[in-house]
Amino acid sequence: MATSDVALGIIFLSQTVVGALGNSSLLLHYLVLYFTGCRVRHTDLILQHMFVANLLALLCKGVPQTVAAFGVKDFLSDFGCKLLFYLHRVGRGVSIGSTCLLSVFQAMKISPENSSCSDLKVKAPKYIGLSVFLSWILYLLISIMIFSQMTGKRSNNNITSMKDFEYCSGVHPSKTLQSLYAALLTFPDVLCVGLMLWASSSMVLILHRHKQRMQHVHKTSSPRSSPESRATKTILLLVSTFASFYTLSCIFQICVIFIYNPHWLLVKMGVIVAGSFPTLSPFLLMSRNSSASRPDLPWIRNRKTPDVRGMCKL
Repeated sequence: MATSDVALGIIFLSQTVVGALGNSSLLLHYLVLYFTGCRVRHTDLILQHMFVANLLALLCKGVPQTVAAFGVKDFLSDFGCKLLFYLHRVGRGVSIGSTCLLSVFQAMKISPENSSCSDLKVKAPKYIGLSVFLSWILYLLISIMIFSQMTGKRSNNNITSMKDFEYCSGVHPSKTLQSLYAALLTFPDVLCVGLMLWASSSMVLILHRHKQRMQHVHKTSSPRSSPESRATKTILLLVSTFASFYTLSCIFQICVIFIYNPHWLLVKMGVIVAGSFPTLSPFLLMSRNSSASRPDLPWIRNRKTPDVRGMCKL
């Protein structure tokens, strides 16, 4: 076994374990809060689905990549390859869709009362569940084409006509189908990234204007930054991290699709980049308020929560 394979196996294993622990711990935390009767926010539903999608994406890609890196190649059947790649695409898609919904909903929540979003601010909570459900349906349907693109290595009769993914192989479609395949997979991602960048930019602008209006209240300087400033930095951190990793991931995906026989390093780097945001996102949320027992985004919290809420903290 080559040293590079062992190193990649350790990277895949570490990324999968760390990401799975982070997402599952936060998902369990929200489930405990729900079943103990604690008051939850509207955005908690989006976060729960994002954690499930992150787990799906990480496990369906990280586990087989780790096994293959340590020397086991032909361990999946034809259906197993199709199913793993399909579930990974669904999880990745719902993860980006959930992050987009979270960003857009936050932008509406902090928008001024006299803004164009004032009506949507009241109606938006009613459609959160429907929006998350539609996100799952959209990516479940779009990702179906994976079943015609992937096959198990054990079922390959002509290996030269396949793209080698170590434990699975990809079928070379025609140029027209390649273009259609790339467009259908990347368009929802690009749309979500665009919406998220627009929503996050709006939040930064709103918080900046609010900070300017409130400057006359703060007569003396404080060693700690204002809540608006901390919220702005958090938004910028989440947006920059998300946009960077998913832009790189889309680039790698397009390269792998259009290159006839992609280099193994290109494929591996694409896998690592694709798993980076699902791995880091729960820790970014937890670091938002390290003193609190639950991950918190205070600029969207309902400040009128009754005192009994403190009893629900873990």
